[in-house]
Amino acid sequence: MTTHDTRPGSSGGADTPGPLYGGPDEDYTPEQLAAMPREDLDRLGARYDGVEILHVDPGPEPGSRMEKRAIRQVGLVFTLAGLFAFAFVVVYIGSGWFFPDWQWEVTDRGWSALFTPLLGLTMGLSLFLVGVGLVLYTKKLLPHETAVQDKHDGSHFDRVTTGATLVGGLHNSGLARRKLITRSLGFMGGGLGLMLLMPLGGLINNPNTGNPLGRTAWAEGVRLVRNDGSPIRPGDQEPGSLETVFPAVPGGNRQSDAATMLIRLRPAQLAEARPREGQDDFGYGDYVAYSKICTHAGCPVSLYEQETSRILCPCHQSQFDVTQGAKPVFGPATRSLPQLPITVDDEGYFVARADYPEAVGPTYWNRERI
Repeated sequence: MTTHDTRPGSSGGADTPGPLYGGPDEDYTPEQLAAMPREDLDRLGARYDGVEILHVDPGPEPGSRMEKRAIRQVGLVFTLAGLFAFAFVVVYIGSGWFFPDWQWEVTDRGWSALFTPLLGLTMGLSLFLVGVGLVLYTKKLLPHETAVQDKHDGSHFDRVTTGATLVGGLHNSGLARRKLITRSLGFMGGGLGLMLLMPLGGLINNPNTGNPLGRTAWAEGVRLVRNDGSPIRPGDQEPGSLETVFPAVPGGNRQSDAATMLIRLRPAQLAEARPREGQDDFGYGDYVAYSKICTHAGCPVSLYEQETSRILCPCHQSQFDVTQGAKPVFGPATRSLPQLPITVDDEGYFVARADYPEAVGPTYWNRERI
């Protein structure tokens, strides 16, 4: 009888001519291995792998009260994990269906304020319960075996017997006969799959279509109003004054990109005015309107010095000349403040003629110096 070296690092005889074998005591051809029952292959592989079984706990008796109670516990936990996963899906895409008052607004209360916390809560509970269920299943239903094993490189013999060991592990898990657990696992898997796929929904129905970074609440016919919501007529301001205005839309005075400076120029400033190309008609009489958001780092540029016609950003001291289309004349800003085209409506109140023609704020993606 031929003996092959199966110590750690050896090939188990797989690198020598002739039949493939893997044990030091006997030779086994692939045909002999294929004919062996799975249980025999499992035991044979353990013996040739140098496994020493120290202790075996077979787990609860099949059909016993202890097993049934453990199955119910594990099934309940997996079902709850699936329910929370589906709850995540409902919150993510179904809020408008189940809650008619759903609105995408930043509020201190209501479903809009709870949207992100609910997503985190449902996903966190689902994943936590998955872990709890797996721990319960392992501790209460799986056989427990304590063994010591010397490992070595595998041959065909090792691959076949290892496969039998893995299949034996699945058989010993009892999933095939524990239908409640398999059903709850299927339910949980479906919920988890949908939960993990939901964030990819933006690739199908992208909410950021239509250049959202270059669009604000200003639009044709939207009135310019003060922070208290009162509209503004020409003549309400003194020459040389500035007033911060917002679009007359719900929450307009809370939108970070909507704040606008309405400036009434003095006659001398109006005479010196040099609008940007293509924006000659953006003003109305001696009024002009510019974004309040600095194009350098997004700070509010509300310090206005009428003697020099300059708007100052207090953060990094960028200065913009209102007689030159709010062109930067000092500081780190390199892009002019966007100008809002304005006119008056039939009642004589200021309204926007359109949105800003360019993105407001620190548009880092726009490298053009204007």
